[in-house]
Amino acid sequence: MTPFRRVAMLGIGLINGSLAAVLRRQGAAGEIVACARAEQTRARALELGLCDRAESDPAAAVAGADLVVLGVPPAAVGEVAAAMRPGLPDDAIITDVSSIKAQIVRDVVPHLPTPALFVPGHPVAGTEHSGPDAAFATLFERRRCILTPIEDTDPVAVERIRAMWELAGSTVDVMTPEHHDRVLAITSHLPHLIAYTIVGTVADLEDEARTEVFKYAAGGFTDFTRIAASDPTMWRDVLLGNREAVLEMLGRFTEDLVALQRAIRWSEGKTLFELFERTRAIRRGVIQAGQAYVRQPQTNGEA
Repeated sequence: MTPFRRVAMLGIGLINGSLAAVLRRQGAAGEIVACARAEQTRARALELGLCDRAESDPAAAVAGADLVVLGVPPAAVGEVAAAMRPGLPDDAIITDVSSIKAQIVRDVVPHLPTPALFVPGHPVAGTEHSGPDAAFATLFERRRCILTPIEDTDPVAVERIRAMWELAGSTVDVMTPEHHDRVLAITSHLPHLIAYTIVGTVADLEDEARTEVFKYAAGGFTDFTRIAASDPTMWRDVLLGNREAVLEMLGRFTEDLVALQRAIRWSEGKTLFELFERTRAIRRGVIQAGQAYVRQPQTNGEA
C-alpha cells in the first residue's frame, strides 16, 4: 500500500481511532490529524498516540490531507462535510465508516469539489464501547469491510481504500449503497433494535422481577443484549437513516414472531422443532462461511 501523506480523521472514536492505530502501526500515514469538538477527546487522542495533531475545526483538520475519513455519527456527517469544504484539497480521497450508505452519499456528495474521489465504506466491526480509549489496532482483523462506490467513482481511489482496509486485516467486498443498506438492515440493524427492545422490556418489569432478571441472567440473555450497550446516538441515527430497509425487515420479523407465538399457544411442537433445526443449520453455515465473530480483546458490537 502506498502510504498517505496526511490523513484527517474527522471523529476519533472507536472506529477512526482503531484505523488510526493501524495506519500508525503499519507506517501507512506520514501524519495523522484528528478532529473532534470536545477538547477532552482531542487531548485523549493525542495522549494515546492516535494522532500527531488535533483540531476542533474540520476545515483546519483536512487542510493538506490526501485522505479524509468521516467517522462521526451518521446524522452529523453532512454537517461535518459542509464544514470541512473550505479546507478540503481538490485531490483528497474521501471515505467514511458509517453503517448506512445511501443517506451518507446524499449528504456528502454535494459538499465535495471532486465527487469521483468519494469512496463510501463500512468496516463491519466494532464493540459496544466508544471513544478513543476503546480503539485498538486489531479491531478489523478477519472482519469484512464493504465499499460502496458511487457512479463514476475513480477506480484508483477505490483501490487505495481497498488496500488500506486489507492492510488492517479486513476482507473487502464491493456493492451498491442501496444493496448494502438492505443487507445490513437484517444482519446488524434489526438485531440491535431487538436487543434494545428486550432490555427495554426488562426495564418495564416490576422491581422484584427486574432484580431477579439481573440476578439470574443466563449467558444467552447476557450475550444477546450486550449490544444494547452500544452508542445510543449512533444507533438512533442508523435506524432513522435506514428506516425503509429496517421497517421492511422488522415487518418480516414481526410476521415470523406472530407465527411462532401461534405455534407455542397451540403446542405445535413439530413446528417449533423444525424451525429450531433449520435455524441451527443456518447458524452453522454462517460459521463455516467465515462470518462468525473472531474474539478480539473486547467483545463485538459492530454496526
